[in-house]
Formats: sequence, C-alpha cells, structure tokens
Amino acid sequence: MTLRRMYNGVRGVLAAAVVYPLTERHEKRDIRSKRFWLEQEIDRPNTERRSRAKERLIDLVRFSGAHVPYYRDLFQATGFEPDKLAIDMAYLQDIPYLTKDIIREQGRRLFRDDHAGMRMHVCKTGGSTGPSAHIYYDQEAADWSSAMTNESRRRIGNTHWRSELHFASSFPETFPWGARMREYVKCFAMNRDNIFFATFSGEELESIWRKMKSIRPHLAHAHPSTADRLAAHVEATRGSDKAFEIFESSGELLQPGQRERIERVLRCRVIDRYGLAEAGVVAYQIDPAVTDMKFYEFFAWPEIRRDEDADLGEIPPDSKGGELVVTPLFNRLMPLLRYRTGDNAILADRPDGYVIPRMVGRIHDVIMLAGKPMPTHYIQDVLDRVGGIREFQIEMRGGKPVFRLVPEDGMDPEGIRQRVYSWWGDEVVIEFIALADLKLVGSRQKFRHLVSEQEAE
Repeated sequence: MTLRRMYNGVRGVLAAAVVYPLTERHEKRDIRSKRFWLEQEIDRPNTERRSRAKERLIDLVRFSGAHVPYYRDLFQATGFEPDKLAIDMAYLQDIPYLTKDIIREQGRRLFRDDHAGMRMHVCKTGGSTGPSAHIYYDQEAADWSSAMTNESRRRIGNTHWRSELHFASSFPETFPWGARMREYVKCFAMNRDNIFFATFSGEELESIWRKMKSIRPHLAHAHPSTADRLAAHVEATRGSDKAFEIFESSGELLQPGQRERIERVLRCRVIDRYGLAEAGVVAYQIDPAVTDMKFYEFFAWPEIRRDEDADLGEIPPDSKGGELVVTPLFNRLMPLLRYRTGDNAILADRPDGYVIPRMVGRIHDVIMLAGKPMPTHYIQDVLDRVGGIREFQIEMRGGKPVFRLVPEDGMDPEGIRQRVYSWWGDEVVIEFIALADLKLVGSRQKFRHLVSEQEAE
C-alpha cells in the first residue's frame, strides 16, 4: 500500500467518524439519518416502495394546490382536484406539464406561500436541453439530495472512508482565505480531492493524469467526455494505466464507446448515473455488472411523454420510450409537478422496480479557443462566474467563436463584455441578443450551446 493510499484511508476514517458529523452539526444539516432512511427504502419490496411513493406524490400535489400560487391558480383554472389521485393515479395526467419556460415566466409564484426567511439553495440548470432556469431548494430538499448521492455511492462500494476525486473548472483568481479554508474542511469531511482544469490540450491531460496517479482515489467523478479524452491520451502515451477503481459518469450522456474505452484503457469500473439540477440524482447504476440505471421512484416520480421523434431504437414490451418527465418528491419550497426534462429515455417496469436501460440525453461540445480544445461546460462555468448572463450560445464563424450572450435584466452589457474579454481577449467575438434569438439546430430543433458554421447558415 502506498503512502498516499494510507493517507486516504486515515483521512476517510477521521472524516466519517469525526469531521463529517461535526460539519453536519455546524452547518445545521441532517444528511446521515436521511441516508439511512434511503438505504431502507431502496431495499423495500417494489410494490410496497411504489405504494409509499404514490402516497408521497399525492401529498405533494395536495400541498402544491393549497400553498403554491402557481398551482393554486392552475388547479382552479383547470378544475383539477388533487383528491382524485387517491382514487386513480391516472388523474395525474390532468395536470399540465411544467417546462423551463414556465419556470422562468412564473419565477417566485412557484414558491410556497411561507418561503420568506427560509434557507434556500439555488441551482442553475445546465441549458443543454433548453435555455437555463434557476431552481431553488429548501434545506430539507438539499439534504435529501446529498443523502441520495451518498447512498448511491455506498451501494457500489464507495463508502465514506474511501476517497473521491472530482473534476472542476480552474479559474485564475485567488480566492479569499476564508473561502479556501471552508473548501478544505468540506473536502476533508467528504474525503474528497479536486482536480481543476480548463482545456483538453495534451499538456493539461498529461498533468491531470499525473495528479490522479499521485492522489490514488477510489472513485473519480467527471463528465464522460472528459474521462474519454483522458483515456484517449493515456492510450496514446501509455497503452493503458490505472489510477482509480471506479469512474462515476455525470453531467451528460455516457455513450457506449466512451464506456468501453474508459474501462479498457483506465482499467476501472464505469458507473452511470442520471441527475439534473431540477431534482438531483434520480437514477443510478447500482449494479456494476448491469448497465441499467435503477430509477428512484420514491425520490422523483417518473413518467414518459410520448415523443415520435425520439431515436431510442427498439422498445421492449415492458417499457415506454419518449421524453422523461419527473416530479421531485422532497422539494416543498419549489414543487415541480410533471416537469419535462428534455431528455429522452426508455423506462422499463421490472419486477424489482423501474430502470432506465437507455437514454438519449445531454452531450457537451468542444471548441477550439486560443488554439486549445475547450469543453463548453468549462465555458459555461466561466460565464457563470462572470455573472449577469442568463444564457449563451457559441456560433462558429470563419473558424472563430462568436459568443452570443443573453444578459440578465438590468445588467450592463459593456461591463459583461469587458469581463469576458479579460478571460479570452480578442480570441472571441461578443454579441448581445434576446432570449428569442437563440438558435435551435437539427431536425428536432433542439437547443445546443454550440452552433456549427453549417448549422448557422
């Protein structure tokens, strides 16, 4: 055993037994008891688990109709009666779908009446299935989301005492001492390390791999496109090599070719998961030997909206295919009833519960910027840090990226322009547009952050 692995093990024991409980208490959070509840819930017989989930769903719909202005008015306008769900769950289809456009339009009318003074956590949707929106969680919902992630990882063998490595975007500024100390304590409590990166250049990929070899984590968490690029680099320079046991894919669609190369070259197990800012992790590959993702219907109730254009291939008899619709069951600050995710999936109803055998979902693009290949999710992180930008799209013109930016209401476009130029200078062209000017591409007219020169014509 290497010294680093010994360090990871000792840190893991201290984190699980001492630092995490103290941090949880200091931050006034309750994650460990929720994780234990989730452990028991997942192991319940399918019929019992699903029945309990339906009761939770009915209770949430009743709560939303009584305490959330948007749903109160919607139910009154449509004549929907939540109590009918107790008679027949088919009445759920009488509630109109919720979309990102409605979330942006309604804003705080989607909050419960008594939200003033509540502790809130905000998440910005990725925008890969449409222009982004802001989703708000209360403390309870945020804790449930963290507990769901922890329990999912525990089931694949990544218990708290085993170390994790997360990929994150690198930024040139130096953060205040207090913020750095807070991040250090958080990473210690989670038994986690971070690797910061910006591009997919050969030099940076080599630096990433050397850091991973020195850290020796048990689990590495990143976008599959990032891990695939890293695997391609390792294959070209070493043939194959090993730095961790498990790769957990997140943030975009894991494609079969990526899974094969990551497993073969990096000599690890690949675990897929599906999560979104609107709900948290709702499906997870808890059996490493089976690529199906178990859907947590007790955490977010699933439906399939039929989509004739969904390219999902053959759909088995026990399955439905189309756009995935979810109702998160634990967020009562901002309930999202029948939310259209924009991702297409096959949802199979098996004896032990719902599973997702196949998805057609989010894929991040890569552009050449300042002579280096750069993923659009890094650019998104930079623009979030710049601030004041509601949405963005990159259009390639003459081989040069044009940043088409939608500013937030009341923001100074010139100030935004100067902050973006401070990152990339004249390597980019900046245009300010309205939300309606974002371009939809492809035969299905989908939103993408990158518009190629051919698609722009």
